[in-house]
Amino acid sequence: MAENIVVVTGATRGIGRATATAFARKGYRVVVTGRRAEAVDSVVRDLRAEGLVAEGELLDVCSIESARCLAESLGERHDHIDVLVNNAGILPEATASGTVNFAHPGAFTETLMTNTFGPANVIEALLPLVRRAPAGHIVNVSTEMGSLAQQRNPDSAYYSMVIPGYQASKAALNSLTVGLAKLLADTPVRVTSVCPGFVVTELAPAAADAPTTPDDAARIILSAAESADPCHNGAFVGGGGPIPW
Repeated sequence: MAENIVVVTGATRGIGRATATAFARKGYRVVVTGRRAEAVDSVVRDLRAEGLVAEGELLDVCSIESARCLAESLGERHDHIDVLVNNAGILPEATASGTVNFAHPGAFTETLMTNTFGPANVIEALLPLVRRAPAGHIVNVSTEMGSLAQQRNPDSAYYSMVIPGYQASKAALNSLTVGLAKLLADTPVRVTSVCPGFVVTELAPAAADAPTTPDDAARIILSAAESADPCHNGAFVGGGGPIPW
């Protein structure tokens, strides 16, 4: 039987590290990616110490050249990728300094570069390898905070939140999910946006008190990636089911 291979971006901490671990424990060969070699190597060592199959690759999702180098390196060792998890994300607005009228210019640009341009770069570079899998799946880690419907719903817990860069970046990521799913409609490749919930991570100071652990989030992402439900293709889902766009 062919080996199942998953690539996880931003896999050196938080949700990404937990996701890489969850896939590895499920029997996948995990490609751990990140910007710092020492952090990537540390995660790979920990996984291998458990007897799991893992390898590491440097990746700056903001650079299309870095993404293409990753694709070239992986293509030399593997003939396909079964699952691509676009997890890498940032929230600099949470700690940006200075007075702004609406959107912090520097933080807004930085957020879009990582959270939206980043997945687009990685998908562009790795899609040929995903298409060679018997049934590839691209999972874009999003958030209900990026739901336009929830932002406009006075009854939503997210109605009062105005975090322009982060919310716009995830709404745009959801749009990538829709467009890519339509492009690949006649292929075996599925595409899903997944909200793992409000998770304890280093993303923002408020996340320290979040109700969801990284391991819980990873289980939601793994479940979505392995789901054979056709309704999940081109969809936005969370632990409780479909989420309105």
